[in-house]
Amino acid sequence: MTFKIITDSTADLDEKWAQSHDVEILGLHITLDGVVYETVGDKRLTSEVLLEQMKNGSKPTTSQINVGQFEEAFRRHAESGQAVLYLAFSSVLSGTYQSAVMAREMILEEYPEAVIEIVDTLAAAGGEGYLSILAAQARDEGKNLEETKAMIEDVLPRLRTYFLVDDLYHLMRGGRLSKGSAIIGSLVNIKPLLWLAADGKLLPIAKVRGRKKGMKEMLSLATQDLAHKTAIVAYSTDLDSAQTLKENLLENPMIDEVLIVPLGPVISTHVGPGTLAVFTIGKEAR
Repeated sequence: MTFKIITDSTADLDEKWAQSHDVEILGLHITLDGVVYETVGDKRLTSEVLLEQMKNGSKPTTSQINVGQFEEAFRRHAESGQAVLYLAFSSVLSGTYQSAVMAREMILEEYPEAVIEIVDTLAAAGGEGYLSILAAQARDEGKNLEETKAMIEDVLPRLRTYFLVDDLYHLMRGGRLSKGSAIIGSLVNIKPLLWLAADGKLLPIAKVRGRKKGMKEMLSLATQDLAHKTAIVAYSTDLDSAQTLKENLLENPMIDEVLIVPLGPVISTHVGPGTLAVFTIGKEAR
């Protein structure tokens, strides 16, 4: 019997794509100007609205998926006898993964025969989305849950994640980066380049003067040691630069497909306007 793939709204997957590929998305929440918003469904907060409010001085915050949300989702599939593979937002960046683990233990007490597998992707945004896409492709090709999980666990250490941000203030405000590291984001025309390290921590790796140089450096790092022919480019507010990154990536003979996706509201809350990101898969663990 086939299995259900679940991920969360930090994967920045298109909801229509997710529905057509039988991928369930659970949503984190965002508090903006005192109002709590969903990040999945027809009433979800869009990145466009969020980023415009941030430009006007709003300081949104995010809330992890709680145990109750996971319990409801896992119970629904346990009752129907469907196995679940949940690909979780990095445990280093959110408590969402731990909530899922707690809910799994509770459901297994009620339904000992249920199959609920959880993978800490140590990824975010298009990287987490990339893994979700690969999982759906594997399932469609006939791989079972165990085979798909093993494939994802093989790929995730080789996932490359690079962010070029305009200002590190938002990451510092949300506790994803230390105040000391964020100081470089206030320097004139210095564009901080960050990456997700092997342990899932978001770390600054370069201080580049000017956006064009920052994009060039990010491309250089992201295209080393490539193992997959697909790359993902993500953006908040600057689609033109994302298109430029796509064109440059396609000049590389090792890449034959580039997906452009907008950064979702959860990730946008922490990186702010003007952010660009590139996600690729290498041959060796990062």
